[in-house]
Amino acid sequence: MPPMTDRERFLRCILGQDVDRLPFYLMEGPWERTWRRWQREGKPADIQDHRGFAQPDAYPRIVPVAYGPCPPAEPRVISRDEHSIVHVDLFGIVRRDLLDNESMSQFLEFPVHGWDDWRAYKAHHLDPDHPDRLASDWLAQCRQWMQRGWPIQLGAYPTCSVFGGLRWLLGDEEGLLAFYDMPDLVHEIMNHLTTVMLRVFEKVTAAGVRVDVIHIWEDMCGRQGPLISPAHWREFMGPCYRRIQQFAQEHAIPVISVDTDGWFDPIMPPMMECGVNFIYPLEVAAGCDVNGLRGRYPRLGLLGGIDKRVLAKGPEAIDAELDRIWPATRTGRYIPELDHLIPDDVSWQNFLHYVGSLKHRIFGDRRPGS
Repeated sequence: MPPMTDRERFLRCILGQDVDRLPFYLMEGPWERTWRRWQREGKPADIQDHRGFAQPDAYPRIVPVAYGPCPPAEPRVISRDEHSIVHVDLFGIVRRDLLDNESMSQFLEFPVHGWDDWRAYKAHHLDPDHPDRLASDWLAQCRQWMQRGWPIQLGAYPTCSVFGGLRWLLGDEEGLLAFYDMPDLVHEIMNHLTTVMLRVFEKVTAAGVRVDVIHIWEDMCGRQGPLISPAHWREFMGPCYRRIQQFAQEHAIPVISVDTDGWFDPIMPPMMECGVNFIYPLEVAAGCDVNGLRGRYPRLGLLGGIDKRVLAKGPEAIDAELDRIWPATRTGRYIPELDHLIPDDVSWQNFLHYVGSLKHRIFGDRRPGS
């Protein structure tokens, strides 16, 4: 089989067709503290990122337009001490972040508490036709990517979402309670966020950009499962996803992907009913086993599923982990990748071993029929 472009390889792999080889991505990078550790451990100064030296494929490039709040909330610092900083982010969320630690923010206040807040926020930040949404040089970049044969994606973390957007506006607990206390508001927010996305998507495709992926960030699952039931998913999110599915069909966009950590299995059937055919990162700590998922969902594209924690344990453990997931690569529709960012207990040498071992397997491996 002749060599493929990165776009052809990605699409054929995810859609279950024969490929010249597996995609080689290295999407998940190091924490900032991990990078500093690697510098101390002798990472060459000319290596400026965790990917370029290994000559990976181009994974889907994100069209750089404004999918979320536009204009964004004005970032500002509220307070700072020797350990942390309290600040307002682009969504208008008040957060506390530790200054020298890689951890999730402590969320102190969210911008929407009810209908009045929502109406004001929607009017100020969520105009689908705000001129700044397409103010970058996105079209020139997309034309370059098309010429190079790279896959192109609409949607990105953290601004392109349905449930994820509800969380950013109302908060985790408050958003979940709203399904029961303010269901009309939940429907309204999710529907409008979808309208914003699709209006932006339409303008990009109308300019002649060949789009391969629509990506939706949700992060709506934990180790015990989804934060809402399959019934709630169908009632509240299903109508939004069907609108996205219809847009994808009308514009010949073959892949609809979802990013959610945690154990997503209970809501995978309704997602697939609404067109989702690609999911990641398959978090191993939450019970996601790529071989089991491959058996349960043979028509679902998968990416991830390599336990990032194993990289701290050394070459033998890394090779054993790659052995564990490798049967899934033989079945198609799977791209091997880490299941999240690389923590700071991973040494530079262990990372190099992981990259070398994965690359050797990919470039030495051929699927049946290829």
